[in-house]
Amino acid sequence: MNEMPRDRRPAPCIRVLLAEDQGMMRGALALLLGMEEDIEVVAQLAAGDGIVDAVLTHRPDVALLDIELPGRSGLDAAAELRDRAPDCRVLILTTFGRPGYLRRAMEAGAAGFLVKDGPVEELAAAIRRVLTGETVVDPALAAAALSAGPNPLTARECEVLQASVDGATVADIAGKLHLSESTVRNYLSSAIGKTGTRNRAEAVREARQQGWL
Repeated sequence: MNEMPRDRRPAPCIRVLLAEDQGMMRGALALLLGMEEDIEVVAQLAAGDGIVDAVLTHRPDVALLDIELPGRSGLDAAAELRDRAPDCRVLILTTFGRPGYLRRAMEAGAAGFLVKDGPVEELAAAIRRVLTGETVVDPALAAAALSAGPNPLTARECEVLQASVDGATVADIAGKLHLSESTVRNYLSSAIGKTGTRNRAEAVREARQQGWL
């Protein structure tokens, strides 16, 4: 009996973890990626707060993360994975192609950033490419990020804006962030000025639209 030549042995599958809060989208992505001969979806999550533990448990080669997830954002999870699971490449896949999100993803150590309206073949190709050490970014979004410039808000201004959503009062924000009320007002005033808006509600909306929050 003839033996199978060594170079014809099947290549090992790329192990992928998928974090996406929309059930239909998550199921469709898992199904389509699973149809690729060299890709295996080893874990699926609907929330962000379980990403790091799942990566440490399942040891995927690539973590495919949405940004806006219940519990914790994909960007925050990516930043922790950079330190705790450096061998896992992170690929951000999101509906929100915002320049600020792209900058934050790269700062968090993500290896790629794609929007969800592309064909699954491009996504599969991106998964393979990031494993070779490439950085894969949607070209149109990369150009937009360059023209948009950096986030003008400081980390503390972003934190105060984020804490001001859902009608939180200055006192509420001060208590949550352990700041004085006058300090909170100063941060809010600065953020409003930098975003070119008239009030904190508009500042929050503009910062989110730009992907700064």
